[in-house]
Amino acid sequence: MDSYHPYRRFSAVALAATATITFATACSDDAEEPAGNAAAAAAGGPEQKTLDGAKSAAQTVFDRFSGGDFAGAWEMYTTAGKQAISKDDYVKLNQACSRKGLAIQLTSARMEGTDKAIVIAKQLVAAQSYTMVYEGDAWKLEPAKEGLALYKLGADKAIAAQKKAGTCANA
Repeated sequence: MDSYHPYRRFSAVALAATATITFATACSDDAEEPAGNAAAAAAGGPEQKTLDGAKSAAQTVFDRFSGGDFAGAWEMYTTAGKQAISKDDYVKLNQACSRKGLAIQLTSARMEGTDKAIVIAKQLVAAQSYTMVYEGDAWKLEPAKEGLALYKLGADKAIAAQKKAGTCANA
């Protein structure tokens, strides 16, 4: 047996987890009550423009994504994120290539100015930073530039690109 086998397995798992987290972005579902400050926004009031508000919204996004509520995750995207990919294409892409059921946990966060927060989330062994932006009285997830570029391809081409790169979890 090759002595590098365990390292390759670890690297493959870390790469898959990183790819999954990269596309983890959130939204809301009418059948599910939003958590924390997202509940206040759903009730008609603005979310708190605080670090706790940003953290609560981020965890809601991560919970929806890891639970397979991709439509709900999309709803929590910034306007730019929603313009980059339709809800239907976002759902199709993530149903095809994302891992469901693996919890994404918020590990730390910090404010960057008054309307932006950087949150760190971990899934399996991979951690990644995300940007939450206060937009329209609510905290929204701002997709990374790489995610935006992928989304602009549309679902079918994005799925093909992920399969080619080996980052489509269900390929």
